[in-house]
Amino acid sequence: MLSAKVDAERGSPLEQAIAAYNREDFELAFELFQSLANAGHAEAKTWLGVMYAHGEGCAASPQMAFALYLAAAEAGNALAQTNVGAMLAMGQGVERDERQAVVWLTRAAEQGDLYAQYNLATLLSKPTAQDNSATAAAGWYRKAAEGGHYPSQARLGFLYANGVGVEKDRVEAYVWLSLAAQHGVGTALSALEGVVGQMSADEKRAGAAGVARWRAATPDVSIHARLTPVPG
Repeated sequence: MLSAKVDAERGSPLEQAIAAYNREDFELAFELFQSLANAGHAEAKTWLGVMYAHGEGCAASPQMAFALYLAAAEAGNALAQTNVGAMLAMGQGVERDERQAVVWLTRAAEQGDLYAQYNLATLLSKPTAQDNSATAAAGWYRKAAEGGHYPSQARLGFLYANGVGVEKDRVEAYVWLSLAAQHGVGTALSALEGVVGQMSADEKRAGAAGVARWRAATPDVSIHARLTPVPG
């Protein structure tokens, strides 16, 4: 039987569970998510996987987290697909398999998950990746950057500054490094200083206009990783 605390909650059972999680009542949240997961609720399985991954309301278990993420991922949940891909890429709770990681991250990235787009780009950028493609990586970094993912903005700026996977373009480098630097990405600020030193007056004007344009068009989002992003 679910805790009596639920009686005082409003909203759907999932909303009640999320509310309990957000106020760090992990025991109640675990109970609620588990009940929903047992009934086949894909999003609840994803949340339950998060709790097992971080040991919240239960003993930490990467293996249980992966199993729950996989079940939700197979049902089409984008966040679960992202986390399955990240865990496969890192060998966390499952044997490492970068090829399968690319498969799952691609599914989530195509649904618009910014972390999937970033992690997929990171995997495709690795020289050891079986599906290595600098051009494809740049494309996914761009999608995430345009969605407001600050680390992707920094990576995209680096690519334009160095002509990796894209044609070298100081104006584009200036735009994306500036956006990332404004959100506290320190490495972007350092790289930006080097780019600015090479730019003409016309390029600087074009860069400033681009920053203004993308600042207005790019969502102001605050994204917190549900899992450690793929290292790269």
